[in-house]
Amino acid sequence: MDQDIRPKHKGFYILPNLLTTASLFSGFLGMLWAIEGRFEHCAIAILVSCLFDGMDGKVARLTKASSDFGVQFDSLADLSSFGISPAVMVYLWQTHKFGRIGLVVSFLLVACGALRLARFNVQAKELPKKFFIGLPIPAAACTLATLVLFSEYIPKNWVEPVLPKVALILTFVLALAMVSRIKYASFKEVEVVKAHPFTTTVSIIMLFVLVASEPKLLGFLFFIGYLLSGLIYTFLILPLRNSSKLREPRKELS
Repeated sequence: MDQDIRPKHKGFYILPNLLTTASLFSGFLGMLWAIEGRFEHCAIAILVSCLFDGMDGKVARLTKASSDFGVQFDSLADLSSFGISPAVMVYLWQTHKFGRIGLVVSFLLVACGALRLARFNVQAKELPKKFFIGLPIPAAACTLATLVLFSEYIPKNWVEPVLPKVALILTFVLALAMVSRIKYASFKEVEVVKAHPFTTTVSIIMLFVLVASEPKLLGFLFFIGYLLSGLIYTFLILPLRNSSKLREPRKELS
C-alpha cells in the first residue's frame, strides 16, 4: 500500500505560504522605502525577504506541504521582492543618473529575473541539485542590497564619480549572470555535511561570526565572492577537469 505522505495537520500547508507572503510584504515595504529615498531601509528589507524566502522552502519540505500552488506563488513573490524591488532601489539610488541607459539596465534586472525564474520552474526536475544554472535571483538582489550598505565604506570623494558607474555595471552583470549557463553552488547537497559534520559546522559558525562582526562590509564581499565563484568554476575549474579526463585514456593506451 502507498504510504500517505501528506502532513498530519492541514494547517501545515499554510505555513510555507505565510512565509512566502512575509517575503512578498518585505519586498513591497522595501519598494516604498526606496521611493521615499530610504535606501538602507530598502536594502535591509530585501535581505529580510531573502531570509523568509529561504525558510519557506525548508518548512515546506519538513512539513511535507510542498505543492504546485506554492511553487508558483513563491516564484511570483520572488519576482516582486528580488526583481522589481532591487531594480527600483538601484534606479532611484544611482542608475537614474545615466538617463535612458540607467532605466534600461534597471529594467533588464527585472526581465532577466523573470526569465531566470521561468527557466528554473520548467527545468527544476531535470537539473542536478548540486548546482544552479545561472545566478539565483535572491543572490542578485542581495548583492545590490549589500552594495547600498557597503557604500558607506567608500571614500566620500570617490562616491560621486565612482559609485554610479559601479552600480550600473554591477546591475548589468547580475542581470546577464541570471540568464547565463554559469553554474553556481546550490548548497543543497548534504554529502559533504555527512562526511565532515564537525568541520562543516565549525566552518559555518566561523563564517557567520565573521560576517556578523562587520555585516555591511563583509556581506557585500560575500555576495561578490559568490558571483565570482560561478565564473571561476565554470570557466577555469571545469575546463581543467574535462581536459584531465581526456588525457587519462591516452595514458592507458600508451
